[in-house]
Amino acid sequence: MATIERITETLDVDLDTETWRCSRCGREHGSAHENYKRGLVVHRRDPAEVHRPLVDPEAYEYTFAPDAAWCQMLEWYCPGCAVMVEVEYLPPGHPITHDIELDLDWLRRRRAAAATTDQHEEAQA
Repeated sequence: MATIERITETLDVDLDTETWRCSRCGREHGSAHENYKRGLVVHRRDPAEVHRPLVDPEAYEYTFAPDAAWCQMLEWYCPGCAVMVEVEYLPPGHPITHDIELDLDWLRRRRAAAATTDQHEEAQA
């Protein structure tokens, strides 16, 4: 049985294989030592599709909608079940952000300590 730790609502890490996994469908997203986004599907969107102009774009230069020349919207999806994993707003050409870096050894130690505590409490009950 795999040793799975929940990291976010849609991301797990398998401590045995040291891989990212989808928490919904279990699909592997690659090495937990690398950026999980490398194993996902990205959809690049014009942010004005989501944040519609508040004033007539024909009449005004500035509409309160993000300008696609200055801001891109990246949506990250699991290729197995299509659950949305992450959304980023970045300047065009900006490299993909690496927002989660795990200490896998610490996660293993925490899990082992919790298991020891559970066994101790069961023995005393």
